[in-house]
Amino acid sequence: MSADTTLHARSTGAAGGPRPALLLVLRVSTLLTTLALLAQAVTAGLLLSSPDGRVLHSAIAYAVVLAAVVQLAAAVLFWRPGGGPAGFIANAAGLAAFTAVQIALGVAGLSQLHVPVGVLMFAASTLLLVRTWSRPAGAARS
Repeated sequence: MSADTTLHARSTGAAGGPRPALLLVLRVSTLLTTLALLAQAVTAGLLLSSPDGRVLHSAIAYAVVLAAVVQLAAAVLFWRPGGGPAGFIANAAGLAAFTAVQIALGVAGLSQLHVPVGVLMFAASTLLLVRTWSRPAGAARS
């Protein structure tokens, strides 16, 4: 096996598919995003019952932003140089965009829109989580 062949095998995975390590990064970042969004739902409930609820909800919002950005970066790296499908990028970019919209709605106090968008974000993140974890580590591009 030549040095070029070995390098190619390491960068794309044994079967020429996506790199398993980059898929793992995408999976973990998607899991963290979903958990952060779940925590947002819990702290939203605390807004109604605790004076510290707003502080916690705001703090978790920063975690959601960070997780969404990391997830988007992981999706890009999974695609290039990882060799995975580009479809995860659109999902992660959409979630990152909705995160920005969600922040604006929350700051503006538009609860009638903020709550449903939060529910949609959690649903979308959960679907992406299922999609990333149901994908075999060495699967070819789709």
